[in-house]
Amino acid sequence: MDQILSFSATLQARLVRQRSISSVELVQAHVERIATVNPRIHAVIEVLAAQALAAARAADEAVARSADTGPLCGVPFSIKDSIELGGAVCTAGTLGRRDAPPSTEDATLVARLRRAGAIPIARTNLPDLLFAFESDNLLFGATCNPYDAARTSGGSSGGEAALIASCGSPMGLGSDAAGSVRLPAAFCGIAGLKPTSGRLPRTGHFPPAGGWIEALWQIGPMARHVEDLCTVMPLLVGGDGRDRSVVDMPFHEPARVELGGLRVAFHTDNGLARADAEVAGVVGAAARALAGEVAALEEDRPGCLEQAYGLEMKLLGADGGDGLREYLQALGSTQVHPLLTGWLDKLEAYRTSVAGFAAYWAEWDAYRAAMGAFLRRYDVMLCPVYTHAALLHGTSTQEENFHGFSHTMAYNVAGWPAAVVRCGVSASGLPIGVQIVAAPWREDIALAVAARLEREFGGWKAPGRCDA
Repeated sequence: MDQILSFSATLQARLVRQRSISSVELVQAHVERIATVNPRIHAVIEVLAAQALAAARAADEAVARSADTGPLCGVPFSIKDSIELGGAVCTAGTLGRRDAPPSTEDATLVARLRRAGAIPIARTNLPDLLFAFESDNLLFGATCNPYDAARTSGGSSGGEAALIASCGSPMGLGSDAAGSVRLPAAFCGIAGLKPTSGRLPRTGHFPPAGGWIEALWQIGPMARHVEDLCTVMPLLVGGDGRDRSVVDMPFHEPARVELGGLRVAFHTDNGLARADAEVAGVVGAAARALAGEVAALEEDRPGCLEQAYGLEMKLLGADGGDGLREYLQALGSTQVHPLLTGWLDKLEAYRTSVAGFAAYWAEWDAYRAAMGAFLRRYDVMLCPVYTHAALLHGTSTQEENFHGFSHTMAYNVAGWPAAVVRCGVSASGLPIGVQIVAAPWREDIALAVAARLEREFGGWKAPGRCDA
């Protein structure tokens, strides 16, 4: 069973449909794995055992009847505690939501996974109101990295990443406004995707979409294996008539991408935060692995990239963080986690006037135009996810560390899709991921390159034994 728990969700579903294993057995094994690993990693805030086993029994009955089952029939998945699940309390990790009423319905993407046959099994930890690059809050405490408990799993989707890496769930849903899917994926050695801005509906996320920063973030899938990102994305795409930002662009199949036609750029220094030698070495090795297969490979980067950090902070902090403070007060979160306080302190430096905000917006337009011009020369770019492997707990807001998050912020500000896959390991045994960035609506290219790199470097590796 340990081996089956390490399989992709795609393969687990195939085994359920073939009746090689029952959904009940599969769900029960994941429940037991969570009980084993969660005392060490603190990734799960709620296990949905009874509901999941009931759904698993129904899945097995459908398979026995040879009913038309979905592509994820009988397979469990986990959900970040900012994405609503009918009947469960969505706290978003903040004190004011501790006694919130249960959600009345599933978020759109949760409902779509259920329709594909997948079964919610757990809700996972995150930072206070999602504002930190570590998953630590006053309700549930800190999630630990599965490879070193002294280090963070990342944020804000750190509970998802830690649980998936530890085989407590084969796949899940996170959300990403500055790197919150990609950074935890890299720190925990799994695969993740931030889709193009406007690709997936965010109905049922808390806090909800809206306001001037809504173009910065997306919900995205996370898994141990790139194969599952490719399986899940076609199930998630398409408008729901409620999130008005969604653009119904076609989703292309990653398997149809011809690597030989791609022009590839790579870099390890974005002009603001240079990757350390270990990360730079892994990114370079990933680029060299593609050299003989792609149309062109150049060490290059957009000239505007060094502006991304300041621009993201300007957009988030145009009001100095006042809107966020007022929102917390309205929720009843009169006490917040120190990591959130650290974020608020940083936003104060970007407070501006109406005229200043207009200048920020013009800068944003110019940045996106300059990034688009780069796409005339390249189809895909490889770069760091972060400057180092996973950070020690409590250090993400330190100035010497914070600028490193510019490597993920760059593509929230641009609105481009970006995938992450593990391609190496640090001297201390921590995973190192590579970020694969493509043009808007070309998640297929990012995923195809991620799959190729996964085959070359092995992708996810269990933290010790998978049940360690």
